[in-house]
Amino acid sequence: MIAIIDYGAGNLRSVRNALRHLGADVITASTPDQLNGADKIVLPGVGAFGAGINALRAAGFEEPLIDAAGAGVPLIGICLGMQYLFESSDEMGDHRGLGLLPGRVTRFPADGPKVPHIGWNQLYIQRAGGLLDGIAPDSYAYFVHSYYVEAGDPADVLATTDYGIVYASVVGRGNLFGIQPHPEKSQSVGLRILRNFVEMQS
Repeated sequence: MIAIIDYGAGNLRSVRNALRHLGADVITASTPDQLNGADKIVLPGVGAFGAGINALRAAGFEEPLIDAAGAGVPLIGICLGMQYLFESSDEMGDHRGLGLLPGRVTRFPADGPKVPHIGWNQLYIQRAGGLLDGIAPDSYAYFVHSYYVEAGDPADVLATTDYGIVYASVVGRGNLFGIQPHPEKSQSVGLRILRNFVEMQS
């Protein structure tokens, strides 16, 4: 059973539909107790980091998420949800993340390409297999974001993307994963990534 966290700042419907299309047993968890018994957890997110992480905390999900991650439950953050996994973000102020992975979230340089980064861009695979099993090198995925992750440990970076600068677009460590592009909007590539997560052994 896969729990998708509903804290009022995530794009739930399209992610839920994609997972159900893959045959997953999905529930929407709007309270922390609904995570009990979940085999896997999906943390979506859209909007600004500060408002989103505050909403996640206000709904009581921070400690249960940290506990689940520590207990080995597979957890994937999508788009802003991936950014929450890291230590901090400077989006509209300084905000503390969940601190499950080392690194910070910061804005694309002002002298770089147009922000937000919207559209199709490539995933340059740094570590094949696992979440990226079956994904061809340099495959395209769909992005919508203005801030990116500066990963603190290169070993956590599964794929990078080049948008004026090269940044971590897919990350993973043990049972923790994050994907900056929207898999539910990335056609066959995104569905394969979600399938890999669904079929992953706990």
